[in-house]
Amino acid sequence: MNDLAPLLTPEGRALLDAVRGTAPADELAVATRLRRDHPAGLVSAALGQARLRQRAEAKFGAEDARRMFFTPNGVEQSTRASVAAYRAGRMKELGVTAVADLCCGIGGDAVALARAGIRVLAVDRDPLTAAAARANAEALGLTGLIDVREADVTEVDTDGYDAVFVDPARRGGRGRVFDPEAYSPPLSWAVAAALKAPHAALKVAPGIPHEAIPAQAGAEWISDGGDVKEAVLWFGGSTRNDVRATLLPGPRTLLGTGLPNPAVRPLGRYLYEPDGAVIRAHLVAEVAQELDGGLVDETIAYVTADALRPTPYATAYEITDQLPFNVKKLKALLREREVGILTVKKRGSAVEPEELRRKVLPKAQGPHSATVFLTRVAGAPTMLVGAPAPTATAAGGS
Repeated sequence: MNDLAPLLTPEGRALLDAVRGTAPADELAVATRLRRDHPAGLVSAALGQARLRQRAEAKFGAEDARRMFFTPNGVEQSTRASVAAYRAGRMKELGVTAVADLCCGIGGDAVALARAGIRVLAVDRDPLTAAAARANAEALGLTGLIDVREADVTEVDTDGYDAVFVDPARRGGRGRVFDPEAYSPPLSWAVAAALKAPHAALKVAPGIPHEAIPAQAGAEWISDGGDVKEAVLWFGGSTRNDVRATLLPGPRTLLGTGLPNPAVRPLGRYLYEPDGAVIRAHLVAEVAQELDGGLVDETIAYVTADALRPTPYATAYEITDQLPFNVKKLKALLREREVGILTVKKRGSAVEPEELRRKVLPKAQGPHSATVFLTRVAGAPTMLVGAPAPTATAAGGS
């Protein structure tokens, strides 16, 4: 589909209602029936849009997704609604009233900003993508706050806007792009655009090297439900040089304090697995200090401690056994403990978790469960056996 216009007509909207929720197995029969009374191309477009809406529910929720319009790339690359809403909230707290959203895609971030009461200029150079953003502003009743413009972002005048938001494309013909200067537009251009405004936020890949972060920016890594979703470079106000990890839902934010790397210490009773945003932000030391713990190995982001302390920034496991890497010994131990459900995690090990699970637990052997960590302890390949601590999800933090 390279034109949304037919779907925005009364006939197109009626077809979208008619095909809502169509299962893949039923598409051929539904298409055959509808083509008796409607153009074949319009029926195909409606079914394609229905599939995209179903995929988009995970990011946007069913209520919004069933009203919005998507492109395949738009579904894949859009910000999750919870993350966009959090970021828009931060903009609101900074006093931002008008944002130039450059590389707006299908408008997910513009929607979140508008719902926070912020006026948005949403710009994208792709005609279909800009059309989707415009249709979404209308579908969600936000046309009074979102002005969509089809243009090259490098040619847009952002004067009159007190903030700039840039979400450059990080995918090319061969997949993900890891070099920030290979983004479209490049990170250097986005930084220059950011520095022209009182406030700015640049969305970047969470794997961005810390040395690539501009000196004028603060950096924030955001996870949602334990999955790291993005990093944001913040410009303006008091955000300069801030390093933070934010966990959603919540939000709970851990602010860096410049601590040195934690010391390595003997394995304690508990092992803490920091949230991915904490690890990406290089804030494991702050978590270790909160837990009065240390690292199991100087190169591994597992924290160990003797006491169980609730923290939102790490998941706690009670360790019952520490073994040198030995598949036969692990298999015997699991059989002895009557373990039938096994979770395998790894950090600093080349062994694939599913491969090990098949070797040591080819079939259910009992009613109990266990978690095995493949890692290094003080430099030695090690297997740690344990289970989630009962209070690991207790609330805390800021």
